Amino acid sequence: MSTRIIESGDVRIWTDSRGDDRGTPVLLISGANATAMMWPDPLVDRLAETGRRVIRYDHRDTGLSSKVDFDGSPYSVEDLSRDAVAVLDGLGVSRAHVVGLSLGGTIAQLLAIDHPDRLISMTAMMTAALDVDFATAYRAALVGASVSGGLPGPRVEVLRAFEPPAADQRTELDRRVRQWRLLAGDALPFDDADYRGRERRDTARCGTHVPATNHARATPVALSRASGLRAISIPVLILQAGQDPLNPPPHGKHLADSIPGATLVTIDSLGHALPATLFRVIADTLAAHWRAAEVS
Repeated sequence: MSTRIIESGDVRIWTDSRGDDRGTPVLLISGANATAMMWPDPLVDRLAETGRRVIRYDHRDTGLSSKVDFDGSPYSVEDLSRDAVAVLDGLGVSRAHVVGLSLGGTIAQLLAIDHPDRLISMTAMMTAALDVDFATAYRAALVGASVSGGLPGPRVEVLRAFEPPAADQRTELDRRVRQWRLLAGDALPFDDADYRGRERRDTARCGTHVPATNHARATPVALSRASGLRAISIPVLILQAGQDPLNPPPHGKHLADSIPGATLVTIDSLGHALPATLFRVIADTLAAHWRAAEVS
């Protein structure tokens, strides 16, 4: 493992690279308010075993990256996408496979539109297309209203589980594990000890149990940016989680239909989380996509 701090404007971004430095680079992008550790070490190691250089990083305002006074220096999701480009630049990576999860999938879409020359391929997991208005969908779900556009909204019980952070570490740990239980869905047994261990390790790494929250305040991507999806010509994989309570089917199909030539793969038992029991399936699915992109 090799760690480095990369500058993105006046923000310092913590990065971690695993695998063969001479291998084809892969950039993993985490979801909102999540550190690089959203991609668990065993999964990252499995991806690195494919012979590729696997890079993950802490978003600004998370983990070991810079904390931002949001009131004084507000930022947007587009700024988060610029951080991803800064990571590639800072590590001397000209092109990479980009894999984004949840908000990371939104960032991956922006990169494919704005920087197609930097991407060998794009994968978006557990995410929705740029033309989906999250704020409206979430508000509608909370009051039991239908969501426009024919796409399902998030499960209201999951939204209501996003409680304010707890003051003490033990209660905060319990809160996070409860959230993961709901996000993971019901198709697989929930491994409480595994997720509890992940959160304990990330808390120790960050030196605080106070979670990041500023990404929820970041200016969202303009819905008009979705028009750029039609111009994407790099190989694209959309990985739909069949049990995703935030972006349930057919959100993945809608996104895949928006991008010419995109491949849609559904993992039926996957929720909005990365359970250890599915690491092999996820890694094999990603590796197959990368191999195809590298010979196309």
